Amino acid sequence: MRQYIIAGNWKMNKTVSESVQLAKDIVEAVKDVKKTEVVIAPTYLAAAKVADVIKGTNVKLAIQDIHWKDQGAFTGKVSVDMVKEIGAEYIIIGHSEQRQYFHETDETVNLKVKKTLEAGIKPIICIGETLDERNGGKLEAVLSTQVKGAFKDISAEDAAKCVLAYEPVWAIGTGVVATDQQAQDTQAFVRSVVKEIYGEAVAEGMRIQYGGSMKPGNAAGLLDQKDIDGGLIGGAALKADTFKGIIDAAEAK
Repeated sequence: MRQYIIAGNWKMNKTVSESVQLAKDIVEAVKDVKKTEVVIAPTYLAAAKVADVIKGTNVKLAIQDIHWKDQGAFTGKVSVDMVKEIGAEYIIIGHSEQRQYFHETDETVNLKVKKTLEAGIKPIICIGETLDERNGGKLEAVLSTQVKGAFKDISAEDAAKCVLAYEPVWAIGTGVVATDQQAQDTQAFVRSVVKEIYGEAVAEGMRIQYGGSMKPGNAAGLLDQKDIDGGLIGGAALKADTFKGIIDAAEAK
């Protein structure tokens, strides 16, 4: 059975001091969580101090993005070595906001996935379609291209270390959520693409999160679905109690 993974993506929210407090609140809230992997992704600026807060707890650190180069003249970017040093265990790659606002492509996603794996850190690879793409009958083509692009020239052994996060772009931060069946059908398709590339063992072992306005009120129904193995949580991750509500839904399975 695949272990649920609930990851909180704090995006561009919380000052350093607010991030430290939220991390403390989450550590306290989830101290008795046994079955579910809990991950939080603060801003770059807060990551080192949050790492100190969660060290030795059952909460793991993710970073919201990295550059694929080791160092150099890339103002505003951070390298994988920088985040590895502070204890990052996951890196979010290819989030729809990176694709939409900062020109992330399938090619740069692939470069970042490779660099992350080289460092012994696990990628959380985001994929997802826009509403126009879904309504235009392009959902499967878009997702297949994104998955295959992310895993280009990556071995089955390395692919098995990755987490996929399916995020319908039209549901991110909008309050609109895919129905349980919509999410299940799409994630089953995503798993079928992984199977096409790597075979059944890797596909069945890979965890695929749902992202897109998951909240305590709808988490149980989504997590009941066969191919949904957790959530990449935005707004609901910014308060310890709502984040814990989603984790509780996973723990109850």
